[in-house]
Amino acid sequence: MTISAPKMTIKRHLPLPLLILLWTAVVAVGAAAAVWTYQLGRNNLPGLHGDAGEQIEQLSEQVKKLTAENERLQSASNASQNELKIAQTAQATLATQVKNMEAEINRQKEDLAFFDSLLPTNLGAPGITIQRFKAEQAAPNQLRYRVLVMQGGGGTQQFAGNLQLSVNMVQGGKGVTINFPEGNSADQARYRLAFKYYQRVEGLLTIPEGAIVKSVAVRVLDRGQVRAQQSVDL
Repeated sequence: MTISAPKMTIKRHLPLPLLILLWTAVVAVGAAAAVWTYQLGRNNLPGLHGDAGEQIEQLSEQVKKLTAENERLQSASNASQNELKIAQTAQATLATQVKNMEAEINRQKEDLAFFDSLLPTNLGAPGITIQRFKAEQAAPNQLRYRVLVMQGGGGTQQFAGNLQLSVNMVQGGKGVTINFPEGNSADQARYRLAFKYYQRVEGLLTIPEGAIVKSVAVRVLDRGQVRAQQSVDL
């Protein structure tokens, strides 16, 4: 009978110092890998920031271009508005000139009628007459008047007299009459008449502010006596 001894496996254990060294190496490799990954990610960030910077720069450039275009369009709009104002001013000036020309044409027509009435066949009966009288509002406190006084009958005597105008108005709710020239007026010479055939007189009358003119009367005086008179309503 044979007795066999059992097999025995002998495990060889690493020395403790070597085991510690091995674990230290593993930890070091892991740490190095982590650091390398971190550095790789961080190194890639500048590239990303660079792309974003270029995009921002491009957007800023577009904003500048749009701003410049807006300013150009605004300037063009302002120029158009200025041109429109200039055109409107020119149109208003032209309208005023046309109005003045029409007034001058009417004045010349009246003058033609005046001179036509001076023909020998139209001298009429002897005596002083007011052939034309016109009064109109020239400003809120001014009246413009035009008078043509004639001596008919082909008379050869020189007439000397005065012109008097009376303005009937409402002032402060009351009827008021103002005579021109006034008694002590310094412009008496403006209203003097001295002619053989005819004399035309025109001028401006200053009336009180706020007065409402109703009518204007004109008289030809010869040494205080009325030789002719006429009136117009406004």
